[in-house]
Amino acid sequence: MPDTAFPGPLSIEQDTIESLLREQLRRHGPDVQWSTEAVAVRVGAQEAEVDLRGPDGQTRTVGCRWVVGCEGSRSLVRRSLGIPFEGEQRTNLQCLQLNAEPDWSHPYHPPVTRIFINHGVTLITDPVPGGAVRFYAFRPDPEPQLEEPPSPQEMETLVAAATGVPAVRLVPTEPRRANRARFHDRIAGRLRHDRALLAGDSAHLWAPIGGRGLNTGLLGAHNLGWKLAAVHRGWATDALLDTYDTEQRAAALEVMRAMRRNILELPPNRPTLAAIRLLLPHLLRSSRLARQGATLLSDFGRNHRRSALSSGKRGERGGLRAGDRLPDLAVTTDTGPGRLHDLLSYQRWSLLLVEADAEQPDHSAAATLRRLTDRYVMPVGHFRIHPDPHRHHTLPTGTLLLVRPDGHLGLRAGAGDRRLLKAYLDRWFVQRG
Repeated sequence: MPDTAFPGPLSIEQDTIESLLREQLRRHGPDVQWSTEAVAVRVGAQEAEVDLRGPDGQTRTVGCRWVVGCEGSRSLVRRSLGIPFEGEQRTNLQCLQLNAEPDWSHPYHPPVTRIFINHGVTLITDPVPGGAVRFYAFRPDPEPQLEEPPSPQEMETLVAAATGVPAVRLVPTEPRRANRARFHDRIAGRLRHDRALLAGDSAHLWAPIGGRGLNTGLLGAHNLGWKLAAVHRGWATDALLDTYDTEQRAAALEVMRAMRRNILELPPNRPTLAAIRLLLPHLLRSSRLARQGATLLSDFGRNHRRSALSSGKRGERGGLRAGDRLPDLAVTTDTGPGRLHDLLSYQRWSLLLVEADAEQPDHSAAATLRRLTDRYVMPVGHFRIHPDPHRHHTLPTGTLLLVRPDGHLGLRAGAGDRRLLKAYLDRWFVQRG
């Protein structure tokens, strides 16, 4: 991807991600309490209580300031709050999965994901560490009552149907990973209720087409984390948490709509298959389509332009608008050349004053902006930056950019527009006593 330190996609197993997240949690606070079940949740305007049943069967009540329900599609938190899980079940669609070592004509190549499309079945193969391959087969669902995981023989039949190669043998890996899944397209009616919030599959659910479920859930948690911390610490007004609800619901609905139109991973009928065979070779040669696909998979194209947290002057054509992700551009600061993202932090907001002349910095304007933000409890980092002249349309000089902890632009204004900046800070930040 352009304008980022991570130019290529990276495929990571979900259990590896869980291990990394757990290690980070252990570094910053308590460890995960396994074999402990939340059996009741009570949420009020100022506090919450959760009844926990431990591995010994004993139940204890824990008082807390906040509850975040991220316990899956059957979320106790969501059900306790009476929040509807709006949507419907996908009909005539199932996904069969098996991890296996295949005996077939395609060599094991870790960087390569293969997609096979044939009438009534789409097969996706992802290499996993150790020489095995994860096989996903999307196909119609003639027996909705069948719940058993697929056998190696059933998967071999599907692989043969998708690839057109009859001689395929699959040897399941140990531990056995096989699954048969049906799907719902659902989203919670709201993601916040007083001191409780919803994230991940507790908040939204769809077919795992495009692999967007885990990514969207992690991005939602990233969105929620800094907002919840700011309100909890008394740095930001309570209204900041409501923007998590609106932003994450909008993002989830966008993904859900896109997944319903993803014909490359849904089992095609004959007319669709004929169109794919005719058009796909030409589309795959399109560099523009390749860029669009990479942007879709990376989520770097996501924006929050319609959020209440996005305000200020609209960007020029091709330029930044409030709500956009800030690209990682080459800039010059008071300390020399560097990258824009090196100035940002998840622990604070960042105020960027885009100046034209590095030889004649406007110290007075910078000092005025610092005095203004110092009236508020929220930490704000201040930087004078001078962009690459060839990227002036993205970072036009004479502008002020207030960047959120998650790297999205909250406010864009003229460098001298203190009134607009103060109005924004008054709305979202808590003033010092």
